[in-house]
Amino acid sequence: MSEPAIAAALLVAGLTAAGCAAAEPAASTCAAASRRIELPGGAFRMGADDGYPEEGPSREVEVAAFTIDSHEVTNARFAQFVDAEGHVTVAERDPDPALHPGIAPEELVPGSAVFLPPADGAGGRWHFVAGASWRAPEGPGSDLEGRWDHPVVHVAYEDARAYAAWVGGRLPSEAEWEYAARGGLDGGRYAWGDGPPPERDPGRANTWQGEFPLSDEGADGHRGTAPVGCYPANGFGLHDMTGNVWEWTADRFDAGDPNSGVIKGGSYLCAANSCRRYRPAARHPQERDFSTSHLGFRVVYPATP
Repeated sequence: MSEPAIAAALLVAGLTAAGCAAAEPAASTCAAASRRIELPGGAFRMGADDGYPEEGPSREVEVAAFTIDSHEVTNARFAQFVDAEGHVTVAERDPDPALHPGIAPEELVPGSAVFLPPADGAGGRWHFVAGASWRAPEGPGSDLEGRWDHPVVHVAYEDARAYAAWVGGRLPSEAEWEYAARGGLDGGRYAWGDGPPPERDPGRANTWQGEFPLSDEGADGHRGTAPVGCYPANGFGLHDMTGNVWEWTADRFDAGDPNSGVIKGGSYLCAANSCRRYRPAARHPQERDFSTSHLGFRVVYPATP
């Protein structure tokens, strides 16, 4: 898509409201090997009555036992899938004109949404970057050097589902994701309980410290995505359920719109003055046929008998 066309799409997708920005390569100093963690399931309090309107009302929900990856899917793991299956991501294909009425066909080109960081005293802003993909997170000329253990981004819903099926799993339902994110702290505001939010305790998660989108102070150790496993695990042993990158779920935000997905967890771009969706109850709509530089996923599996 052209930049004018993508601007409208970004507003529809709510990306500016989600408070997110582009990846800035960071040193890989704290990666951890992914493992599968079995969760017992059970009843928990889902949603919140004191957050954004779409989070409420809070209600009791029950989930069956399931197994989940301790980390988000990394670039290295996704590359193995692509090499084995020859998968071409949505961002690397020509968009389907039928899904983008009103946009001139010549403007429908492969690419993805990238938030260019602040420069020369100006705030950052979203751009559609032709050629941006999981292989080239900032567009042509960028690569994954030093980021193989970072979460894969620029993956649409279809890409995440295909990878999950390849490893014998699936995407989590929204309820499963939130249950996992809470780590056994039923009703806790954050994944670690009711303690200070990330901007006051930046060691908790990879988020934006400072005035978004003007300046990320990087007090949490990273500006942009971080290698998986840099921040403390929750009570279930799961890393990055808060911040780093948003994560796909299997559910729809609008039940009547098959292209309307639900993403959870916030990202490295959530800040005190914008987004504040670094909480288990937080949720956001995302067009399933669209990808961005702040959105990844993790996989769930059947419970072990």
